[in-house]
Amino acid sequence: MDLAVVDLSRLQFALTALYHFLFVPLTLGLSFMLVIMESIYVMTRRPIWRTITRFWGVLFGINFALGVATGITMEFQFGMNWAYYSHYVGDIFGAPLAIEGLMAFFLEATFVGLMFFGWDKLSRVGHLFVTFLVALGTNLSALWILIANGWMQNPVGSTFNPDTMRMEVTDFMTVLFNPVAQAKFVHTVSAGYVIAAVFVLGVSAFYMLKGRHIGFAKRSMTVAAAFGLAASLSVVVLGDESGYALTDNQKMKLAALEAMWETEPAPAGLTAFGIPSLRDHKTHYEVKIPYVLGLISTRSISKPVEGILELVATAETRIERGVLAYDAVERIKADPSDMTARADFEIHRNDLGYALLLKRYVADPRQATPEQVVQAAWSTVPNVPLMFWAFRIMAGIGFLMIGLFATAFVLCTLRKHDTRWFLWMAVLALPLPWISTELGWILAEVGRQPWAVEGVLPTFLGASSLTVSQLWGTIIGFTVLYGALAVVEVGLILHAIRKGPYAEQEAFPGTDNPTPPAAPAVA
Repeated sequence: MDLAVVDLSRLQFALTALYHFLFVPLTLGLSFMLVIMESIYVMTRRPIWRTITRFWGVLFGINFALGVATGITMEFQFGMNWAYYSHYVGDIFGAPLAIEGLMAFFLEATFVGLMFFGWDKLSRVGHLFVTFLVALGTNLSALWILIANGWMQNPVGSTFNPDTMRMEVTDFMTVLFNPVAQAKFVHTVSAGYVIAAVFVLGVSAFYMLKGRHIGFAKRSMTVAAAFGLAASLSVVVLGDESGYALTDNQKMKLAALEAMWETEPAPAGLTAFGIPSLRDHKTHYEVKIPYVLGLISTRSISKPVEGILELVATAETRIERGVLAYDAVERIKADPSDMTARADFEIHRNDLGYALLLKRYVADPRQATPEQVVQAAWSTVPNVPLMFWAFRIMAGIGFLMIGLFATAFVLCTLRKHDTRWFLWMAVLALPLPWISTELGWILAEVGRQPWAVEGVLPTFLGASSLTVSQLWGTIIGFTVLYGALAVVEVGLILHAIRKGPYAEQEAFPGTDNPTPPAAPAVA
């Protein structure tokens, strides 16, 4: 496989995934915020809450449409750019994607039209139920996608069949309840809820600064403050759970994001600052917080956390055992009735994927030199500086979000919505959660390299037989198309915000806005 083709295929998927993930989190969070807002309308019957729900529903709809469009393109890429990956693990990976389409996407598609056009055709409770089903479908969609992605990070409930030369499902319930997938789901949706809360808070703050739609903005800000505080606290707690999941399943990813080159004895400290060096395999100018990493990753102060150098040595051993599994597979291919070969394969089957790492350097892993084995073992180390700083920026923004929403909650409780320094802070904070979630995606996917499926299939073996020119053509095409769609998306959202929520009831005294109407001019 031409490595330029592999790198360009990875680049194309990364660009479309990062672009898609600009819209998905906002959809996840806004859907349940709409349920909260409409629930208040159903309980109070105050028209202002109907106006609030419909306004944020319009912005949800704009974002929802582009999220669906970009998501379909992503799924097509598994066939276009990653054909061998789809062949090798399609029996497992394809099932959650199919269920996502049948269960979640159809649910959304069925009820989203009723949500937008059924305000005057359904009862208040009936319309609220429809809105809830849209929110449920949106979040179920994320669940099934993250079950598929979680399996790539921790391929449980499956095994390699030497007769078909493919991975096959052995226990689908184990795939569904994969601890990595469950941790990723709750962490990801919580991040989406934070994005939606920041979006509502920022737009409401903009209205407050402009002196427009004050009653609408105060109520929206109050909902966003409470929802966002709960979500931001959840992100940190559930992120801790994701860190714990790495200890058993992705030790190299954990060591890389901590730039921990050597195994640190218990209790391991967390590096708050440092400068990782790939040249001398050290992290310079380290500032450590004692005990923290041990508590997060092992839930104890007595267990060590393995470092990169030790994990590379472990990878060398697994590669050597994997070569024995590879040899057994080749013997089975030559003679399917060779029971000795099958017995040898069963002994080393869990290390077969490590032998495949050698195919980057030699056609037949059995012919690899000791130097190539070492080279393949070091290829299991992801980009340490990128991992190290992506994690710290992501985590730093997460704690900033807690501070932002805690402040918002206090000010809304004290009815000091119009505190100008905070309103400016809320507007300026708008891009931060998006930056954090994009970095989280990079952390998850770059940290898995060089694996398409952890310990099973190297990324460079999964790509389709395309040419460099074909890939550049599609990358440029997608970039132009998505750039145009981004302009349309942002333009529509800004137009809707400028147009305002149509809150006619705010213009009259004694309802939701204490400002009386202007007196008529006297001729």
